[in-house]
Amino acid sequence: MLDLFDRKILAVLGENARASVSAVAERVGLSQSACTRRIQALEARGVLAGYAPRFGWAALEMQMVAYVSVTLASQAESALEAFEAGASRIAGVVECALVSGEHDYLLKVIAHDLADYERIHREELGKLPGVARIATSFVLRAIPTPGETAALLAHKA
Repeated sequence: MLDLFDRKILAVLGENARASVSAVAERVGLSQSACTRRIQALEARGVLAGYAPRFGWAALEMQMVAYVSVTLASQAESALEAFEAGASRIAGVVECALVSGEHDYLLKVIAHDLADYERIHREELGKLPGVARIATSFVLRAIPTPGETAALLAHKA
């Protein structure tokens, strides 16, 4: 169970994963050693599962973001494993989730432009093992939100 200090630490790291322990400690009202122990405990429990950069796709000249729903011909474990292995090798696929509902997978795909997405769709997504149907939704505008950490912390409160 997360206490108030744990939630504060996660909120600070959610804003800036590169914040120094001393900066985190100061913001949450703990000593540096107490903050270090809590961060290590959060890491050991798997609450902090890693530190990764967030990318500004447009700055990287990746102007198009698409959510791609994929339906497989079979939901056998071997079919799921083959699809996942193939999807993980496609450079434009930045997220891949097995989902419930009408489709089997939801992929987040980035591309330079529509022509680049068409190439990814034709040469890579369409050739993944077991694919029966692909439906694409293009992001017209991404709305800023408090973020994953803040949403999780608000839900746990």
